[in-house]
Amino acid sequence: MKILSVNVGQPTAVQVGGRTVVSGIRKHPVPGRVRVTAAGLDGDRVMNRKHHGGPDQAVYVYTREDYDHWAELLGRPLEPGTFGENLLLSGLESAEVQVGERFRAGSVLLEVTACRIPCGTLGARLGDAGFVKRFAAARRPGFYAQVLEAGDLGHGDPVTREAAPAGAPRVVDTFDLWFGPAPAREELERWLGYPLGARLRRGVEELLDR
Repeated sequence: MKILSVNVGQPTAVQVGGRTVVSGIRKHPVPGRVRVTAAGLDGDRVMNRKHHGGPDQAVYVYTREDYDHWAELLGRPLEPGTFGENLLLSGLESAEVQVGERFRAGSVLLEVTACRIPCGTLGARLGDAGFVKRFAAARRPGFYAQVLEAGDLGHGDPVTREAAPAGAPRVVDTFDLWFGPAPAREELERWLGYPLGARLRRGVEELLDR
């Protein structure tokens, strides 16, 4: 595995459902070394902090394998940063990654916390108001990670992988929580023993409360 692209974005206006919103989803590759801390990547901005960002979702990761799927489906190549990812990696299927897995990239240590949940801003970025449904159907969400060790990283850096604790849910399992039938209660209770992102943990707890 290696880093194919490091991407950051500043606020820009995006048309979502007939209204204008300010979003940081338009990310672009940057050269050289980029500093990464618990707050995310230097030079990157997250606007809608109700649904995005925070220490538990400091870095969003997508993969070349995911991009290849979309390029074939959409019939066109896609530039790095199209999906709003901070890191584009090769040699990995994002859906099969488990919560609690750790990735060393450059001098940065990341820990997986949650899947990405698509919203209308992603559809606007792709120029397709129906893209959220397509994204959900593809079950290739990418994943969020928290920063356990700050440092720097850059294009071409090798990436090493450390297994999650035994039995941890896969990223796609957490994605299905929003778009498919809920797992059994015992399974949801077990998930709470892993380092779930705050929004995902809240969703699991709300399901258990019902």
